[in-house]
Amino acid sequence: MIRKIALRFAVAALLALMALNAYLAINRLSQIQKSAALTLGSSMIQANISAVLQDLTDMETGQRGYLLTGDPAYLKPYAEGKTRIETHFAGLRSELANQTERERSLESQLESLAGSKQSEMERTISLRQQGYRHRAFKLVDTNEGRDYMDGVRGLASSLSLTQSGSFAKFDKEWTASLSKALSETIVANFCLLVLAACLFAFIRYHGYVLEKDAAESRQALAVRDSELEKLTSALSSQARSKMSAIEENVRLLLEEYGGFLPRHGHECAEQIKEAAAQMERLRRELLGHSGFNQTDQKAA
Repeated sequence: MIRKIALRFAVAALLALMALNAYLAINRLSQIQKSAALTLGSSMIQANISAVLQDLTDMETGQRGYLLTGDPAYLKPYAEGKTRIETHFAGLRSELANQTERERSLESQLESLAGSKQSEMERTISLRQQGYRHRAFKLVDTNEGRDYMDGVRGLASSLSLTQSGSFAKFDKEWTASLSKALSETIVANFCLLVLAACLFAFIRYHGYVLEKDAAESRQALAVRDSELEKLTSALSSQARSKMSAIEENVRLLLEEYGGFLPRHGHECAEQIKEAAAQMERLRRELLGHSGFNQTDQKAA
């Protein structure tokens, strides 16, 4: 009984540990995925910041080339940068939607300054297209565009530094989660292995004990069967001896004193003889049902 209870407890503990291991694995995997997503998001923000700066640089390059030469071909980098910068700002806003208020504020200021820089470039290009080359260069000489670019670079640098700190934090959390998940997995699987080995050993021991108990029970049953056979044989022999004596006495009674017995006495003697014969037949039937072999039956 104690072994059965212990076996059930061990199986329940093994199942509980397996469930706990699965829960920890799923939980840690979720944390790792979350950290990885945050790290990837921070990387995307950095990429969009760099892309915005590159777009403005390409636009400024196209602006200066056109102002110097008047060749519209130089406006190609400007037009391409103008198209790309809208996409990059949209991605930047999307990535910063779940970030801090300060980061969203920096992005808003960055977009505003970038818009001002684009307006300044558009004015100079428009003047050059209208033939006012000198006026366009005078507008450039005011350093308005340079101030805008310096402001853009400063805001981009601040936002990039903030994201660099976030990236380092997320990367550290990801590494810590991965390390912890690995450690928990190793410990949990080791415990599972130990418990499974103990359970296997206990099951083998339980089987050995059951087999031993069964063998002892079979041996005890064989001893009881042997004793029962001996007892049955002894009782059968005694019963046969008594029945034989009764039959012999009745036979002698009828042979020697049959003529002197009254009719009723004669009938009683015959009934005794018949009853003895029936008892003998019953004895033999019982011997047959008890499993005695033919040699034992003949000896009986």
